[in-house]
Amino acid sequence: MNTLTKTNLSDTPAGNELAKRIIPCLDVKDGRTVKGVNFVALRDAGDPVELAYQYSGQGADELVFLDITATHERRKTMVELVRSVARQINIPFTIGGGINEIADADILLNSGADKISVNSAVVRNPGFIDELALAFGKQFVVVAIDTKHINGKNYVHLNGGRIATDIETEHWIKEAEERGAGEILLTSMDHDGTKAGFDNELLKKINDTISIPLIASGGAGTVQHFVDLFKLTNVDAALAASVFHYGEILIPDLKNILDQNNIEVRL
Repeated sequence: MNTLTKTNLSDTPAGNELAKRIIPCLDVKDGRTVKGVNFVALRDAGDPVELAYQYSGQGADELVFLDITATHERRKTMVELVRSVARQINIPFTIGGGINEIADADILLNSGADKISVNSAVVRNPGFIDELALAFGKQFVVVAIDTKHINGKNYVHLNGGRIATDIETEHWIKEAEERGAGEILLTSMDHDGTKAGFDNELLKKINDTISIPLIASGGAGTVQHFVDLFKLTNVDAALAASVFHYGEILIPDLKNILDQNNIEVRL
């Protein structure tokens, strides 16, 4: 199977290959959607299945569900949640958290997920990316990366941002692409939950050096932040959580403004 490319996205409409994607992210803990600031101070944001249904109806292009404590607590992602979501929506969705072996990914994809997201497991065992790409196809494999700026460089963090590594983010992204990642989901821990804007400098730097889609995460606070993101970095998708969960930004309004700013979106 062919991997996703920046001009060949499997989930964009025919004749609109360059459409930018808007992706609500639902961080799930104990069966509830939660949101924090800089990965801590979590608060409840609602039922994930209900939110998924609402976002599908509002025109979200995709959804991402991250079981944010699955890896930390050594437990598997919630298969029942995947099945419930698959019954409620008709847009692609990605599931991540606690995926450590092929069997974990297999049951999630067979339960209705369109893609799986891996983070800590592939940093500890990079060959797992190769295995996943070989088993399912590159287009099913999203490598999520939590990055933090320290002493002038960006470093990968694990287990929901709890564990720092000495792996430089840019190097890891290139390796992930070479091993078979179909997309990169990059979350700036410094910007996460701050609503101060995306880390556009880092995102542009990375987007210019890879050939697979890059999903930007961390920092969305206003519609203008999305406009700036796409204009300044040309990333393929923007992911956000609290501004959508709490109704601060409505997806139809966001897409209309992006369209008015000559940014291709699916309306």
